[in-house]
Amino acid sequence: MKVRKRIGRMLKIGTLLSTWGLIGTVLLQIVCRFSPIDTPAWTEEASRVFFVYAISFAAGLAMKNEYFVHLDMFFSRFKPKVQLFLKLLIPMLSFILFFIMVVFAVKLVVLGTAETSPGMGLNMGVAFFSMLIIATSICYYLGVKILANFKNRKR
Repeated sequence: MKVRKRIGRMLKIGTLLSTWGLIGTVLLQIVCRFSPIDTPAWTEEASRVFFVYAISFAAGLAMKNEYFVHLDMFFSRFKPKVQLFLKLLIPMLSFILFFIMVVFAVKLVVLGTAETSPGMGLNMGVAFFSMLIIATSICYYLGVKILANFKNRKR
């Protein structure tokens, strides 16, 4: 199996598992609020962690499938040469920004390993790892897009 397919499959599985975790914890909160059972204190924090992970896994897939917002009305007013230049420039600038985010996300994960969350006692490095997932997955798909843009430009 190709690396690209494996990465996509891992992101899909991560998105599904974290979304189902979010749904499960929220349903547990709802059931506990309408029953005599006290709502466990950890469910609020777990919901946030699951939500953040769902977004971080899905962001790379959104970049892959180009689901992010584009300003086509604004973009279409440029001349074709400017449009071509922007199609090359914008992914490169985005890649640089997300690569910087990768570097600082690694530092954040390392700093977070010394802390624990108050509700679940979860190592905060685990929570901050979502920042690394979002940055690396977006960098990966931006890199694929940049390479494809340059290959298409040579033709």
